[in-house]
Amino acid sequence: MKIGLVGYQGSGKSTVFHWLSGCAPDPGAARSGQAASVPIPEPRLEQLRKLYQPKKVTPATLELVDTPGLSRTHEGNAAKLAVIREADCLVLVIAAFDGCDPAADWKSFEEDLLLADMEVVSGRISRVESSLKKPLPRTEHEQLERELHALRDVLGAMEQGRPLRQSEMSEEQLRATRAFRLLTEKPRMIFFNTKDSTTVAPEWTAGLPPEVPVVAAPAALELELAQLSPEEREEFASAYALDADLRERILRQMMDAAGWLTFFTVSPKEVKAWLLRKGGTALEAADTIHSDMARGFIRAEVMKVSDLVRLGGEKEVRAQHLVRYEPKDYIVQDDDVIYIRFSA
Repeated sequence: MKIGLVGYQGSGKSTVFHWLSGCAPDPGAARSGQAASVPIPEPRLEQLRKLYQPKKVTPATLELVDTPGLSRTHEGNAAKLAVIREADCLVLVIAAFDGCDPAADWKSFEEDLLLADMEVVSGRISRVESSLKKPLPRTEHEQLERELHALRDVLGAMEQGRPLRQSEMSEEQLRATRAFRLLTEKPRMIFFNTKDSTTVAPEWTAGLPPEVPVVAAPAALELELAQLSPEEREEFASAYALDADLRERILRQMMDAAGWLTFFTVSPKEVKAWLLRKGGTALEAADTIHSDMARGFIRAEVMKVSDLVRLGGEKEVRAQHLVRYEPKDYIVQDDDVIYIRFSA
């Protein structure tokens, strides 16, 4: 699961990457993008550690990618957009320094992504139309006709300026566009990169759909603070009224924006956090842990971290009959602790 930091050149995107990932930008990765595996801060892991005293505690991680910055003149953007398409969720880094116009920037960037998607879909429509002019088996001809109809509907929605994530897409439309990894279909979040503030000005988000999460942070300042000793960092954070947990909070917001939740597995050997898409099933959770568990799935035993913490341990939770036995189509919830019972 990849979260792509995207933005125009000069937005401070690589500084945001450096701060959040702890990895200094690599000039050699400027064209292909630089990736880093970033542990997701999770307070519940510490609660479970105290209860189980495991040998190992493993946080869930997200793959953060500093994608190549787009040019406002569009020169060389095609190859950069190909890198961005590989991300599962986009975080738009928008410059909000003195003299910048954040609202104009995010609107312009979204328009660039929409135009890029329209170009991809238009190209496929042209190829399908050419194929339909040739003699084809009846089944293949009908299949291409259905695809063409679906693609024209998708293009029509985009021509009205509507991102695909805001459109109700049919199964046929999803099937026709799946391979393209369209940019306007991806979930997103906006990161306003400020000089020294964590406040999002109302005018920055004018016209932004309410479901798009936003955050403001001074990435360059936070990066400087990260190099200081804990005592110095606390002093400077207090002087600038910065949240000591800002980095952790933003990483969790990214995970939520991407549509993921956290579930847990526990044992004396290891307590571990896992990511699963919201709406994912117990069978998918089993496959996330190990494919053998999915193949031999029998049932899932499910508890809540909150119940374990409240009652003081697993023995007490079982005594209160708070363990649920769920089938493979059970929809996993955030805070679930799951034991997968399976046949080898």
